Amino acid sequence: MLVDETKFTLVAGHGGAGSVSFGKMSVVGADGGNGGVGGDVYIRVTSDLKALGRYPQDNTLTAADGEKGSSKRMSGKNGKDLEIIVPIGTTITNILTGEEVEFNELDQRVVICKGGKGGWGNYMFKSSVNTSPTKAEAGLAGESKTFKVVLKLIAQYGLIGLPNAGKSSILNQLTNADAGVGDYPFTTLEANLGVHDGKIIADIPGLIEGASTGKGLGIKFLKHIEKVGMLLHCIAANSTTIMADYQTVNSELEKFDPKLLKKRRIILLTKTDLVTAEVLKKQIKELTGLGFPICPISIYDWDSFVKLEKAL
Repeated sequence: MLVDETKFTLVAGHGGAGSVSFGKMSVVGADGGNGGVGGDVYIRVTSDLKALGRYPQDNTLTAADGEKGSSKRMSGKNGKDLEIIVPIGTTITNILTGEEVEFNELDQRVVICKGGKGGWGNYMFKSSVNTSPTKAEAGLAGESKTFKVVLKLIAQYGLIGLPNAGKSSILNQLTNADAGVGDYPFTTLEANLGVHDGKIIADIPGLIEGASTGKGLGIKFLKHIEKVGMLLHCIAANSTTIMADYQTVNSELEKFDPKLLKKRRIILLTKTDLVTAEVLKKQIKELTGLGFPICPISIYDWDSFVKLEKAL
């Protein structure tokens, strides 16, 4: 399952306490060591687009604490760092400050929460006038931050269109994906992915009028279109309102973000096996006026997929 939104709190490790200790043999006076530094929290970027699924919603993830100092001026061990893995295309937003960080490079690794400093042991307070101080410091708390985490798919191609426009069937034909298909709205309830010729194709769940304001599946998936290189706009040939179908989706893209209309686009006139050659010819002529390449396609016509692959 592709998890594309979550929220978690990241807590760096607490610094270890300094030690109060006194030498009993050759060393005279205080010899308590310092506490270890708390572990840092890192975020690292992976190509695994399902990586967010390992972090439950509203979970708290904590790095290890530094260990307490010991005698003979020995410092405690530093706490082990924690590494959080996020998919490429992830944006995290600090709930408190609103600060955003985008992760768009593979293997990018960033410290997001610093571990707490270890406390001084009593040796650090030793002086010529006080060789046996009884003072030691507690370690400091590590940084703690709560983030909203959103994945915006970085894909070369995005299949868009109304529900039942044939997007999942096309994805399955072009790639090794196994997206569910069915003759009812919202068969696709999450963004499905496939790889064709080394390039990612994302099947964006069906948009309806009002999607940009939360209707249907709402804006949950509109965000994925932002980082898609080219839109493959699917329109079912057996619809009697193909221009209205086009405008419905186009309008929702514009309301969500007008920049989406500037993306490159190919119009896929799908399910062409369900209409006559005469109707298909009329529809192609009608859609040509939109200024985008038109590609008639049917899962029962392999030649049409060969032409699409050449276009891609």
